[in-house]
Amino acid sequence: MPVDFTALDFETANSHASSACAVGLVRVRDGKVVDRASWLIRPPAGHDEFLRFNIKIHGITPEMVEDAPRWGDQLTDLLEFIGDDIAVAHNAGFDMGVIRGACAATITPTPKLRYLCSVQVSRKTYDIPSHRLPLSAAAAGFGDFAHHEALADAEACAAIISDAARRHAADDIRMLAKATGVKIHRLAAIPLKL
Repeated sequence: MPVDFTALDFETANSHASSACAVGLVRVRDGKVVDRASWLIRPPAGHDEFLRFNIKIHGITPEMVEDAPRWGDQLTDLLEFIGDDIAVAHNAGFDMGVIRGACAATITPTPKLRYLCSVQVSRKTYDIPSHRLPLSAAAAGFGDFAHHEALADAEACAAIISDAARRHAADDIRMLAKATGVKIHRLAAIPLKL
């Protein structure tokens, strides 16, 4: 079975997980990028304030997302792009938290995605001082990129996983997870507070 997966990255308007304002997606087949997609997202009402700090990081402003689809309106496209793949993200807890939070904020069912964290894979693969995305990507041979641009970050994440699979002689994502001792998780909804 080949190294097939979809890498993804979200940018947020503020510190609340549900404030997704951009997504980047990269489909990988047999360790090679075969498709890319990215788009802006209008954050859910009540979580749509853009903090100056976040704007400084990613450059996305409220005006840029005025006509962008809302979370629920773009979720089908996001899930269709991922399909049956295992999703991979660098610091996957953040990105899966965005999906979980945005679904909760919009009363949308949380998809039961399977996912793997490339930070954890990087820690088991590279001897580097930090496993932040730029350093892990450089260790994977992925040169300079526009860090905090969702598509560029997803491409860097894809490069890390493809390189790690080669280094660990893993023929698929499950074998890579096993070789590195990193768990493939399944996304679940935020538990309701009674």
